[in-house]
Amino acid sequence: MTSFWDRLNLRPNERRLVVGVAVILFIVLNAFLVWPHFKDWNQMQDRLYGAQKKLARYQTEVNQTAEYKRRLQALEGDSSAVFSQDQDIQLLRTIQTHAAETGVNITQTPRATTQTNEFFLEQVQNLSVQGREEQLVNFLYNLGSGNSMVRVRDLSLRPDVPARQQLGGNVRLVASYPKKPVTRPAASAPQTATAKSPTPNR
Repeated sequence: MTSFWDRLNLRPNERRLVVGVAVILFIVLNAFLVWPHFKDWNQMQDRLYGAQKKLARYQTEVNQTAEYKRRLQALEGDSSAVFSQDQDIQLLRTIQTHAAETGVNITQTPRATTQTNEFFLEQVQNLSVQGREEQLVNFLYNLGSGNSMVRVRDLSLRPDVPARQQLGGNVRLVASYPKKPVTRPAASAPQTATAKSPTPNR
């Protein structure tokens, strides 16, 4: 049986040369085409590990959906949502209660104004107040604590003349109330039966 080298009709020196050239060519091809991609496996492993971590993190959040819904319902229940006809009364009552507790004297309470956005109704109440520094600080702190959802938007203070033992100033308070959800009436079921015209007597 004729071998591959016999068919090429090469002398021993020529065979060694062909083998050497083939080995060199094999090494060069590996150096340019194979070896640079050895690090691709590590990169792929890192990407796979990162994707698995992200999937696990997302799955953890998905598994907590029921807990998030429960917390949302609890927060909505604690927000003591009131509606437009009671907002100004409740805000003024809250202000007067905290003023009496801290000893702050309210000298003027103009009528509150209402602003709205997609989710909240905002009651804006301007006040003229008078009291000592500690009383005013406690008054403003108590307004912003708890579930009252009242915050101070503007504040200006000045010494109360002529004694200058107290401070007087103007305060703009904003109270945010969740909007009352709009309940849409259920759509009436389409009539499937059509009235039949009476059959004339023959």
